[in-house]
Amino acid sequence: EVQLVESGGGLVQPGGSLRLSCAASGFTFSTYAMSWVRQAPGKGLEWVSYINSLGYKTSYADSVKGRFTISRDNAKNTLYLQMNNLKPEDTAVYYCSKYLGTAPSLYGSVSGGTQVTVSS
Repeated sequence: EVQLVESGGGLVQPGGSLRLSCAASGFTFSTYAMSWVRQAPGKGLEWVSYINSLGYKTSYADSVKGRFTISRDNAKNTLYLQMNNLKPEDTAVYYCSKYLGTAPSLYGSVSGGTQVTVSS
């Protein structure tokens, strides 16, 4: 059974940083590209970032480019999202997923997630 467990969310002031983690199990993590997606209150899903299976190719939504960094440790079956210079509009539930594409509608089955709240 595929399991993806996100952690590391919390309340942070604007300009602050957080590092999210996603522990993967039930599949061969090192062979899959992965993504982070998020859902802000009252809004739809937004694709945030992508990383290929070996970790050397990444891409980001324009809204987070230059502030967020995706990475992975295949030895630990863990995906990360380093978030710097956080803004109130980054407030959302963040989900990790196998990479399905950049269209938010592809990630309708995500569950769990970790809450990030950016507020003073």
